[in-house]
Amino acid sequence: MSTAAPTPTPTRGRRITATVLVAIASLLAFVAIFAIWANRQLLNTDNWTQTSSRLLENPTIRNQVGDYLVDQLYANVDVAGEIRAALPPRLQPLAAPAAGGLRSLADTQIKRFLARPRAQQAWENSNRQAHLLLLQVLNGGGANVSTENGRVVLDLKNLLRESQQQLGVGGRLAKVLPAQAAQLEVLRSDQLSAAQTGFRILKSLPIVLLALSLALFAIAMWIAPGWRRRAVRAYGFGFIAAGFGALAAAKLIGDEVVSSLATTEAQAPAIHDTWVVATSLLRQAAVAAVGYGAVMVIGAWLAGPTGWAVAVRRFLAPYLREPAIAYGALAAILAAVLLWWQPTPATRNPVTALLLAVLVALGVEGLRRQAAREFPGSDRREAGRQRRERIKGAFAGARERAGAGAQAVVRQAVTTAGTATSGLPARTGNGHGAPAPDDERLERLERLARLRDAGTLDEAEFQAEKSRILSDRAAAAP
Repeated sequence: MSTAAPTPTPTRGRRITATVLVAIASLLAFVAIFAIWANRQLLNTDNWTQTSSRLLENPTIRNQVGDYLVDQLYANVDVAGEIRAALPPRLQPLAAPAAGGLRSLADTQIKRFLARPRAQQAWENSNRQAHLLLLQVLNGGGANVSTENGRVVLDLKNLLRESQQQLGVGGRLAKVLPAQAAQLEVLRSDQLSAAQTGFRILKSLPIVLLALSLALFAIAMWIAPGWRRRAVRAYGFGFIAAGFGALAAAKLIGDEVVSSLATTEAQAPAIHDTWVVATSLLRQAAVAAVGYGAVMVIGAWLAGPTGWAVAVRRFLAPYLREPAIAYGALAAILAAVLLWWQPTPATRNPVTALLLAVLVALGVEGLRRQAAREFPGSDRREAGRQRRERIKGAFAGARERAGAGAQAVVRQAVTTAGTATSGLPARTGNGHGAPAPDDERLERLERLARLRDAGTLDEAEFQAEKSRILSDRAAAAP
């Protein structure tokens, strides 16, 4: 029986203040999702490199990179002149047509080459080197850090040289390839100051936003003690809304990016796929927010007054009252989630994983105290005994219902068999064609034996029905 003490009811002003604080905390969580994504995507070299590898693995993006490399090859090298120089004088007029034909061949060969591990490794190395240089520059640089003409560039020259080898003229083209060929500008020197300021802000922004969000939520819990369960539920729904809002925003922003950057219809698929790959970490953070919110909502429901919630607390109370069992089970669950499953990026980071574990432990402690107040007499051994008795009673009831059903089936089978043979002539009778009572009972017993032999009846059912037939005979005797 529940004996929970009444909780204090907060004033209307405190409830409104707590609601506003939870709303602001949820909004900060929404902004934090984008800050976390930007931090992980832009400031983490491993994530940057992995994303670049996934980009080149995409066939649509790979074809665009191939087109870019071919364009760079023909824009920076006089391919016709190089071919003309390699031909004897009589064949030199064929250099221009040969260069045009070579472009079509180059397009096919380079795209095929980019699908191979060797090219993808060159692409990955170029991206990793560019990102490491970018981070060094944003961190303030140093004696060993410099830029090319005041720029940080993604240098694809090695990939371009590798591609030239597929055309059979790589040696000559490599000698005349300009230094600026196949270089993508990442940062200019006149942008350095603003970029370094943004870098410092972005580096700490996720921690600041999450800390503010949690602090506002804690203040809301503190100023409205009788509203804490609703505050947890509201904050959970806020996280869910933030996650779905981030997913929707990423979709809308992606559509705008594609429409603004795609100058031709053919470029749109590659730009769209690039956005999808680049925002994969954003989607992970958004889905994680939805998951965290769902956990909070479920926790608030478990602490609620509904019949199901009370039944769950009553069932768990004997175990929650014993800290060794409660926290042992929690430790096993957290170990499985944080060390083995690791469903979200936060669970793979030691600091955030520890924070999540602490928050879950606080929720379990609150549930333990509530169960102890509501069910002070709960005992694990007594609960186990009662559960075994309920299970035993359920099985006994099931057996009784099954036995009653079997008896009904037996009686129906005997009656049906008797009806089917009622039109047959009796072996002995009273001279008018009707069977004698003893012969009728004998036929019923024979049919009963056949049902037993066929497996329709077990021995207990056979004996019970046989006794009923014989009792009918005794009752009919004069």
